[in-house]
Amino acid sequence: MTRREAPDTRIRLFIGLAVLATLVAFGTAGYMIIERWSFLDALFMTITTVTTVGYREVHPLDTSGRIFTIFVIFFGVGTAFYLLTTFVALVIEGDLGVAFGLTRMKNRIERLSGHHILCGYGRVGEEIAREFKSRGLPFVVVEQNEDAVARCEQAGHLLVQGDAASDDVLIAAGIERATTLLAASDSDSGNTYITLTAKALNPNVFVVARAGKRETEPRVRRAGADRVISPYTLSGRRMALSALQPAIVDFFDTLAVGRDRDQMLAEIEVTGDSGLLGMYVRQLLESVHISLLGIQRQNGDLIVGPRDDVRLEEGDRVMVLGAEEEISKTWGARGAVLR
Repeated sequence: MTRREAPDTRIRLFIGLAVLATLVAFGTAGYMIIERWSFLDALFMTITTVTTVGYREVHPLDTSGRIFTIFVIFFGVGTAFYLLTTFVALVIEGDLGVAFGLTRMKNRIERLSGHHILCGYGRVGEEIAREFKSRGLPFVVVEQNEDAVARCEQAGHLLVQGDAASDDVLIAAGIERATTLLAASDSDSGNTYITLTAKALNPNVFVVARAGKRETEPRVRRAGADRVISPYTLSGRRMALSALQPAIVDFFDTLAVGRDRDQMLAEIEVTGDSGLLGMYVRQLLESVHISLLGIQRQNGDLIVGPRDDVRLEEGDRVMVLGAEEEISKTWGARGAVLR
């Protein structure tokens, strides 16, 4: 059940109440006209008839009064049954439905490990979620804006509603088990606080933070962000490259979003599980049919097109291009960190 369904049930409840009020008014007027009773007697008779309480008649009824009562009973019971079922549906779909839905979502989030946490479901966050979903990656959205929450629920994403700078909210999203956190809210100060909170709860989580203003980037980095992304800077560079080198932009776009099913662009962390620790570049290229694009050292230095005698060290990140099946088979089976 989504939150959008509850208003439909409430409308049905209001309609039922309006029909009941109309029926009571109709019955009261009918007894006053047909039996010439007082307003109070007519109202009492209508209420006891509609609710099927079963009190005796206020006054003896003649033939026309009995026929009228049959119609009041018939429509009154139908209206009461309609109201009862609508009320039950409102309770189940509203309070109980939401409670059950939140419990199921909480259980699903608690089972996640090595997942991504997306803080902010605005225009940038929505695009990130779409990309994660298309790649089949596990992720949890953290958002407190009601409109954004409704869009997130409509898309079917796992969601924790609340302030992403709160310890309790990030813990509910599984920050202690997460691999990556993306601070993608529209507020630069908010992303700074989110980064601080995330790093305090899990120093090993990889934080990518959005910075709308250039002067904000140093502050977010000091807060602990591993990567700081400025959408406006990236957009400017992309537009310039698209004008100067459009083929290269299309090439990397195709690889990055996975439109080429034969080739995969991957980033592999050099660990004991990856089988790359201590290996030379020439050994890597001899053992696997891939193209080695670059190596990023643990200190951040980037080696593009490394020589054959370069040795892979703990914490290095290797960027390769190759067949998706071979990359997944070679490193995915070893439990390596594959991005």
